[in-house]
Amino acid sequence: MARHILVPMDDSQPARAALEHALELFSDDEITVIHAVDDLAAGYSGRPLADEGESVNPDLFADVREFADRYDADVSIDVVEGAPIETILEYADEHGVTQIIIGSEGRSGVSRVLLGSIAEGVARDADVPVTIVR
Repeated sequence: MARHILVPMDDSQPARAALEHALELFSDDEITVIHAVDDLAAGYSGRPLADEGESVNPDLFADVREFADRYDADVSIDVVEGAPIETILEYADEHGVTQIIIGSEGRSGVSRVLLGSIAEGVARDADVPVTIVR
């Protein structure tokens, strides 16, 4: 059975670790990397993430391409707008994702309560298995 693995990506080491984990285990399956951009935050950057007709700014995901080449894997990349947790879950539902592999900073205590955890929110509400990589 072919799997469709979703790896949410930001510019963090845990996200890179999650991608590497996905590639180590599932390099022969369909892997999609998404970057969820909060609508409000995207408006402040002043620069587009992608030119018209392109799915993503190629510089944003240089690491993704390097990892994919290292594992000789095909990886799709997409940038989606919206609040990260909801956007990741909607993307998974709409695209037939069978597993989510997501990185986590591993916050605990007060910072976790105040800031929340995208990985925890995804794991709590996903309809598919979620692997959290630190």
